Amino acid sequence: MRSVELDHRSAAVDARAAYELVRDFGRYSELVAIVRKVEVHPAADRAVIGSDWEVDFRNGVLSWSEEDTFDDSAMVISFRQTSGDFEVFEGRWEVAPAGPDAPGCVVRFQATFDFGLPSLSGIIDPVAERVLRETIAAILEALLGREGA
Repeated sequence: MRSVELDHRSAAVDARAAYELVRDFGRYSELVAIVRKVEVHPAADRAVIGSDWEVDFRNGVLSWSEEDTFDDSAMVISFRQTSGDFEVFEGRWEVAPAGPDAPGCVVRFQATFDFGLPSLSGIIDPVAERVLRETIAAILEALLGREGA
């Protein structure tokens, strides 16, 4: 299994506004070209939704469905794949104020993934980690502005 963790600081967007931007997965395909499609299946309860994803990966497309759980008061979004190209894909987004004397917020993305192909993991996993890290960084920059700004 491989893990990715990324923090993005924004002085321009407060934590509550950032959380609402991050939870709007349906916009991600408008923000970065690598995300082909995100179809969100809203539920009556804002706390749990389903979403289907298609993302460019090397010369193909990764696709998966996930369950997304929102804790609006804590500003935490947890996700786990329910079907798709990964054997395991799960993680969370956490949004917090930057600090008592600092404006803005910090968004942390954490994910663990495994394709379930041990013989190819040495080749595929490092590429997937890089693509995931770059994609999340691009999404956060599009949502919140350049890091630190």
